[in-house]
Amino acid sequence: MRAGSILIDEKEIEERFIRASGPGGQNVNKVASAVQLRFDAAKSRALSDAVRGRLIRLAGARATKEGVIVIEASRFRDQARNREDARARLIALLEKAATPPKKRIATKTPPSQKRKRLQDKSRRSEVKRGRSRIAADDGAD
Repeated sequence: MRAGSILIDEKEIEERFIRASGPGGQNVNKVASAVQLRFDAAKSRALSDAVRGRLIRLAGARATKEGVIVIEASRFRDQARNREDARARLIALLEKAATPPKKRIATKTPPSQKRKRLQDKSRRSEVKRGRSRIAADDGAD
């Protein structure tokens, strides 16, 4: 199976066919049409350490503590389409993990923006000062 530049051996992917929940009439109780795809990312030789870490982080709740990614597909009513769906979701996850995140480039705040922010602050301060009570004059005329 190929996901971008990553080539995964079919032996590393384990598929189990389980009964799907939901609509399907009597058929749902007899046929195991849902697919549970398991991929052991922690032991896979096709992944670099960086990709492996990103993959497990991206998988979130779909990854076990041991680093096995479990994808369940029961969207369709037939087994073949659910199998394709599970594999497509694994490929999408692998492709997303294969692209390293972009480095953030630190930028300086332009002086004009700093001036504008300070002017806005002083303007706001004047508005608030204008709302305060005026102190009563104690000196009688």
